[in-house]
Amino acid sequence: MSLIENNAIFDRIRQEIRGHDVVLYMKGSAVFPQCGYSAAVVQVLNNLGITFKDIDVLSDPSLRQGIKDFTNWPTIPQLYIKGEFVGGCDIVRDMYASGELQDLLREKGLLAE
Repeated sequence: MSLIENNAIFDRIRQEIRGHDVVLYMKGSAVFPQCGYSAAVVQVLNNLGITFKDIDVLSDPSLRQGIKDFTNWPTIPQLYIKGEFVGGCDIVRDMYASGELQDLLREKGLLAE
């Protein structure tokens, strides 16, 4: 990917994560996840009643690589809360199990006490 293409993708990613409180870059959609890891993160967010923007990286190969380059994180899904990269499936599941994810969402004003 050229530097110009990368910049355009990075701009697009920045716009998405600034424009929505919770963004999930995933394989497939929230309604029809295309991998088990993406489905697991969707399930966590749904269990918490969190509204989120789902972005299917399978529909855009440059975005699929671009999001990995943007975060320097090798895997998808990737969860962002209020513009901050939280992590992938294992991190999200661990944070959910420990209550750390709920605390973060409360701190950001996205989850009721």
